[in-house]
Amino acid sequence: MTTAEKEKTEPLIDLQRLVVSVRRRRRLWLATALAGLIAGGLVAMFLPSPPTAVAKILVVHADDSPSDSGTLMETDVAVLETTKIAGDALKKLNSTQPPEEFLKDYAALGVTNNVLQVTVKGKDDADAIARAQALSDAFIAEYVARNQAGAAAEQKALLDQRNQAQTELGTIQNDIVVEEAKRNPNPAQLERLYSRRAELTSKISDYDGRAQEAGIGTPKVGAGTQIVDAPRMLPKSLLKSAGTAAGIGLVLGLLAGLVLAAIGSVVKDRPVLRREISRHLGASVIAQLPKPPRWFRKRRALEERERVARTLIRTIREDDGTVSLLDLGARTTTAALAVDIANELAERAPVALVDELPRAGLRELATGGKIRVLDRDEPKVSGERRIGVGSIEPGTAWTDLEHLGAEAILVVRAGQANTEWLHTVARQLAERRIPIVGVVLVDPDPRDHTDGTLWDGLHTALRGRAAEPARTPEPVPARRPHARPAGPPPKPVEMFSDDEPTVRRLAVAPPEPAPKTAPRRTPTPYKRAAENDADQPTTRFAPVTQDNAEAL
Repeated sequence: MTTAEKEKTEPLIDLQRLVVSVRRRRRLWLATALAGLIAGGLVAMFLPSPPTAVAKILVVHADDSPSDSGTLMETDVAVLETTKIAGDALKKLNSTQPPEEFLKDYAALGVTNNVLQVTVKGKDDADAIARAQALSDAFIAEYVARNQAGAAAEQKALLDQRNQAQTELGTIQNDIVVEEAKRNPNPAQLERLYSRRAELTSKISDYDGRAQEAGIGTPKVGAGTQIVDAPRMLPKSLLKSAGTAAGIGLVLGLLAGLVLAAIGSVVKDRPVLRREISRHLGASVIAQLPKPPRWFRKRRALEERERVARTLIRTIREDDGTVSLLDLGARTTTAALAVDIANELAERAPVALVDELPRAGLRELATGGKIRVLDRDEPKVSGERRIGVGSIEPGTAWTDLEHLGAEAILVVRAGQANTEWLHTVARQLAERRIPIVGVVLVDPDPRDHTDGTLWDGLHTALRGRAAEPARTPEPVPARRPHARPAGPPPKPVEMFSDDEPTVRRLAVAPPEPAPKTAPRRTPTPYKRAAENDADQPTTRFAPVTQDNAEAL
């Protein structure tokens, strides 16, 4: 699968990376949560809630039934929160406040199907109680009047129907008298008129009875609807109100911080996972260090740094060339790691550190040791090993990196640089023909278990450096442990595959060819060996020995 095909299969937003980025930005959302907590407490202290009175009203519904789901009480709440009720209450109070503004000062709540709670705010306790009383009275008066008006309207309608029936009855009675006065009355016609007269007489009697009942109205509604809990002031607790406001501010601040952290992680596009950093730099992560502690756990951090330094020493010990440590966002860690490596190597041969890392205090860290700290232009002493310490942060002079070391170890802090800058670093090092031994990741996420090893070519991590064909042992003259055997001149090999045209070719010394006495065909890094060569060692992986087993 090519790199382009891999990029096509990647999701638009990596949830794992998003979660890790948000967790790494915990300072942001913890700060916003704390700010919300403090702001809520301050608001409760300096802007206390106004005095509030509460009253409860028992509302009797004429059409109430056990199956009612609360729609009648919802209607009463909606009626109470109208400008008509608010205006009537203000008239009782002789207030000139507009009803629209008064609506903002009170609220209604249906506690049950027949109990209505009214909460009113006022300028002081007396004003709040007076407003609650006036509002309750206005609602009860309007509710009772509305029921009485309905009963009166029903009575009037019944009386109108009775009057119409009486008028029709008078007409039928006249028709009966006229028909009976005839010499030969029609019995069928008389029978129809008699039947109609009896029907109208019954209707008139029914209308009279119903009109009398409607005239009575709904006395239960008028008598039962009343204030059952007189207006009283709600107890005020500064501690409780401050706690409530602070809790609301805490939640809102935390949510705002999480949203800002998520948006920032997506917009800034700063890789934090091991697999992302190794892929963008084109080199494997060979070690990692925690974030340098400030107050405690310094001993544990020192032991971890010394362990990583020993790992890097095993990686570069057999190499006679110069090596540089290039920093990206971890100056202190890079300087301390370079001093640890130099002190260990100084036990076998003289070592000098080339200080090109500004504001790192490299000379102060190396004071009192066996190593020298010098500038880049100082001449090299015979037999002295040099380790360059520089920076690859924005503003780096790329042409100076060639004088720090033939190979480079990158010390990168997770989440420090964006994807574009990581690509720039990889491209610039490739153009200067500086191979990357590996990446030391600083401040990784503790829950990041992604693989930071690349398996695309011999240039990655330790495999490309240690890959040498197996040969028949023969006596050789004694030499220093760090000396490199003579071999053919280096030939250019590709650092990345052909589907990444932005990265140029890099000169890396290939492994020495096998002796002529044992000719064989060596497979390429991207091609498997033939079946008949299965028993022959290849240059893809170095034979595991006692010296490089721990480094591998």
